[in-house]
Amino acid sequence: MQGSDRRSNCPIACTLDLIGDRWTLLVLRDLFLGKTRYDEFLGSSEGISTNILADRLRRLETMGMIEKTPYSSHRRRMQYSLTERGRSLGPVLRAIRDWGLDNVSGTETFRQRPPGRNERGPQA
Repeated sequence: MQGSDRRSNCPIACTLDLIGDRWTLLVLRDLFLGKTRYDEFLGSSEGISTNILADRLRRLETMGMIEKTPYSSHRRRMQYSLTERGRSLGPVLRAIRDWGLDNVSGTETFRQRPPGRNERGPQA
């Protein structure tokens, strides 16, 4: 984000401009939980639509938060992974998870990460 695109120089406002929409943090959550492929993200219980998912993955890649690599001989089949910049949001997601557990009744954590996978992120 360029300086002229900012609403202000407030770090909270600038961060929300990057990741504060309805879906971006949920896509990041799923990456921390071990999801790597498009169809896995679509399987999340929140029900993200295909056009929104494609847009969020593209945005996250443009921001340098994720990277994509082909996982088969089909050139359009990609898997996604967090970059160091994306992994740096782990403590933020854990804090949001913990706040939700403490303050939103009926919330619970679940674990989807394959055994042995450690991305320093939340167990949302």
